[in-house]
Amino acid sequence: MKLDDGQDSYILGNSDEEHERLIRQAKRLAPVTENFFREAGIGPGQRVLDLGSGVGDIAMLAAHLVGPSGQVVAIERDARSVNRARARAADAGLQNVTFVETNIAHFSSDSVFDALVGRYILQFLSDPVATLRFLAGNVRPGGIIAFQEASFAPFLVLSKHLPLWSASVSLLHEAAVRYGVNVEMGPALHKAFQDAGLPKPNMRLVMELGHDPEFIQLLSDAVMSGLCPHAEKLNLSLEELGDLSTLQRRLEDEVASSNTVVPWIALVGAWCRTPQIESR
Repeated sequence: MKLDDGQDSYILGNSDEEHERLIRQAKRLAPVTENFFREAGIGPGQRVLDLGSGVGDIAMLAAHLVGPSGQVVAIERDARSVNRARARAADAGLQNVTFVETNIAHFSSDSVFDALVGRYILQFLSDPVATLRFLAGNVRPGGIIAFQEASFAPFLVLSKHLPLWSASVSLLHEAAVRYGVNVEMGPALHKAFQDAGLPKPNMRLVMELGHDPEFIQLLSDAVMSGLCPHAEKLNLSLEELGDLSTLQRRLEDEVASSNTVVPWIALVGAWCRTPQIESR
């Protein structure tokens, strides 16, 4: 079984700036993910395993859903991210979430979970099917498997009406592809679940649209922290974007003058219940 080998495949890195970007993005996506988790059946009293917790946003969201009688165990391999997540959970007064610093292949638990969840994580793994199969073994029969992953296809199409926004999105997409990210992991969840021995999942796609500066910052942040440090290594030219120090302002001006909205990366959610043990 081939599991994540521990190499750093997260293109945007784990700097303080990237942590802040993730927190801003998570705030925008929180209502979408909360509704998805509720639809999947996550609720009070459950034990939830969160894969690739980063700075803790999904784990803390799940901790609120399961309440004081429930528990969330979140696994993350980056030590700086784990430390930030622990501090944030403590500041939020959450005592029902535990962050474990470990690679996926090294994770083990004596407890059985009611749910396995994650967001924007399988797309970075070398073998997401093996990971799903391995971690689903920690979920009780009839438990929940629920993941949200990216789809860039509608992101690219719905960005074409604005030249600068579209150029920024296209470069972000190209960087992800060259870095080895599965930019269509979201739609691929249908097959991935089944290849991992799970039932066909229930699925939906949700896209955030916006026009305000904070929304536009999602893209300018990703360009600055994701493209700039890696552009030379990935053989990407950023000349089309002009002066990067003014990118945020120029994106704002472009969106405002168009009197339209712009998209963020589509979130494809997939969830299922693990197979029940047949009684004899």
